[in-house]
Amino acid sequence: MRTRTARHGSVAAALFLALCAPTAVAAPVPRTPDTADTGAADAESAGAALVARRAALAAASRGGGAAGLDFRACPAVEDLPSRVRCATLRVPLDYARPDGPQISLTVSRAAATGAGGAARQGALVQNPGGPGASGMYFPLVADVPGWERIAAAYDLVGYAPRGVGRSAPLSCTDPAARPKGPVQEPVHPSPAYKAERLAQARAYANGCAHRTGAALPYYTTLNNARDLHVLRAALGEEKLTFMGASYGTYLAAVYATLYPGHVRRMVLDSAVDPDPRRVWYRNNLDQARGFEGRWHDFRAWVARHHGTYGLGTTPAAVQAAYERVRDAVARTPAGGAVGTGELRAAFLQAAYYDDVWPDRAAALAAFLLGDPSLLAAQAAPDPAAAAEAENATAVYTAVLCNDAPWPADWSTWDRDNSELARTAPFETWANAFLNLPCASWPVRGRQSPVAVGAQPERLPRTLVVAAERDGATPYPGALELQRRLGAGASLVTETGAGSHGVVGGRNNCVDRHVERYLLTGATPGWRVTCAPHPEPAPVSLDDRAAGARRALLPPVV
Repeated sequence: MRTRTARHGSVAAALFLALCAPTAVAAPVPRTPDTADTGAADAESAGAALVARRAALAAASRGGGAAGLDFRACPAVEDLPSRVRCATLRVPLDYARPDGPQISLTVSRAAATGAGGAARQGALVQNPGGPGASGMYFPLVADVPGWERIAAAYDLVGYAPRGVGRSAPLSCTDPAARPKGPVQEPVHPSPAYKAERLAQARAYANGCAHRTGAALPYYTTLNNARDLHVLRAALGEEKLTFMGASYGTYLAAVYATLYPGHVRRMVLDSAVDPDPRRVWYRNNLDQARGFEGRWHDFRAWVARHHGTYGLGTTPAAVQAAYERVRDAVARTPAGGAVGTGELRAAFLQAAYYDDVWPDRAAALAAFLLGDPSLLAAQAAPDPAAAAEAENATAVYTAVLCNDAPWPADWSTWDRDNSELARTAPFETWANAFLNLPCASWPVRGRQSPVAVGAQPERLPRTLVVAAERDGATPYPGALELQRRLGAGASLVTETGAGSHGVVGGRNNCVDRHVERYLLTGATPGWRVTCAPHPEPAPVSLDDRAAGARRALLPPVV
């Protein structure tokens, strides 16, 4: 389920596949039996693997406490200020083989400030989602207005999950070999174009196997949860205090299911639907519907500000203006770099975040008045970020493809997405093609999704936060997550809003609930609502100031 977008170092190019076919075909990669694997050989071998994994976790955790992580000055490559310290965490590649290959995960930390005499409450660990996003920047929220009391009480801890950044980095293609020049995507893909994308998806999947080898099966949410369990112990924490955004909410839910006795507090922002029947194929279909709703919200906002942008007084008129721009860049790419693929990826951000609405509307208006420079500046891929984008896409693909069974027959994908595209044309096919490598993923015996909520003991109070019109993680997922977390789960809903990632934005009501919960453990009740944050102004000066504040936050992906 794609929950990536261009925030703090990610780029729009990460939102669509830049596929390059390798010269050879990879053989399927075998995987070690797992208790959650559909391909586990039998109950006996699965039980033995479980014992081995527990031994691996125990062995890794014994390195915890004060000596577990040696925090020092961060390497220059992390681009973090001196007050943030970095360490590496060693974990098994395969928890069923605790004495086998080990990998290193990068960790960052800003120590609790203790401002105002606040008592230290331990470490607050964050995962920004993706999968494929790095949380190494999370400690920087200590400098963001509104986070002072949390930063006073907690060590702010970020990390790069396995596969991300310098944490045993995963790669499926050579970033330098990505297609040169603009990407042109048809509005209504023909059978020939679909066949081309299917072949590219198979080649991409094979590229993941070629470049990663026998390690490929071990990039999973289950292993991410196990890594988080080791990180908790290495930080010297008996119980985990955690903030997860987007995919990070699913990771948190899996962790809580596996290790309920080690949960202290959890904030789950912009919730993925954890229903095993929806992970991950059906979640992606739901997401395309959600994006369509937010695309309508953007067009309706532009129409209300026709006096500023001149793009039409109805959502349909704004759609027509967008289509004129799309037709134009199909003929002549904006700035020589922005075709229909880059255009769609840039405007997909408008379905994620309303703070980009003024800039996107201005770019459309300027283009139609003869100036393509704004659009080119906003939508052209950044070559300097190509390696980061390729890494993020590789991790995203590996985790989702390994996590769950996907339809293997193209006819299922074609039928479901053709039907969906009739009512949700904006992102349906791009989303399908992004995930299509999972149809031919070269790993035998993929996992069955974890039965979130099946933990043997009651969880402490948790806090779910969601925007009612979120497109990337549609609101029904928050309701399902709350139900599965049990009676102690509280849900705070930002009504009438849809920006992806609610915490630390512009909604003081939401942030007050989150701060109170993290500082005291108190939740506001079973379900409470907050009014939506203000819509952006039609001129972007005011909203750019808000966007600058949010830019310090790690990406919600």
